[in-house]
Amino acid sequence: MSKRAELQVALRPLDAPGIRAFLTAHSALPGPRANLELLAAFGDVAPATVILGLVGSDDEYLAACAAGALGRLVIEADGGRRDELVGLLHDQAADDRWRVREGVAMGLQRMGDVDAALLRDLVDAWVDDDDPLVQRAAVAGICEPRLLVDPETARCALAACATATASLARRPPDQRRRAEVRVLRQGLGYCWSVAIVADPVRGLPALAALEASTDGDVGWIVRENRKKARLIWLLDASR
Repeated sequence: MSKRAELQVALRPLDAPGIRAFLTAHSALPGPRANLELLAAFGDVAPATVILGLVGSDDEYLAACAAGALGRLVIEADGGRRDELVGLLHDQAADDRWRVREGVAMGLQRMGDVDAALLRDLVDAWVDDDDPLVQRAAVAGICEPRLLVDPETARCALAACATATASLARRPPDQRRRAEVRVLRQGLGYCWSVAIVADPVRGLPALAALEASTDGDVGWIVRENRKKARLIWLLDASR
């Protein structure tokens, strides 16, 4: 039995207070890395009422678990209820806490595992959002290698990276110093490499276009992606 499956078994019989206590006790925090297997297992089995009760929690790990689990609730819902849950997930994407934002990205990826078209539609909408943290969530959510084996999703990932980068480049210098804009830049500093490797036929020309830019932040994004082993391998192989 995998560790994730073991955690699912441990969570299923617990009531809401028991789940909260279990998450806190096994979060691996404080520490350098939160327990992401537990976050995923919670998203697999937690009742909707428990998930919704933890959304926006003052406890960062609990809020991150809830954000990740919202992806499952979106998949399970339809109509207006789905729109409501997507709106809730959108709100969490703009959270000041980075672990909550990572939970949102995992929630989007959970959606993409089940319904790639739904993820693509959401990413297309979010990457045009005014909030750079929402843009970052869209890019980080879709730039996951396991999702990009689907050609349409790979194309969407490249388009999302391009849209977010163009948006960043249009921002005036005073805005670029804002923390949330720096978060977007940091995300683009690795997401491009994932998208390019997944679709090199389109990705390599997109990289060349980025390299032609004179914008300082775009140049930083290119340099950061060129450090990634996945892209180094691809560039070496394409010579």
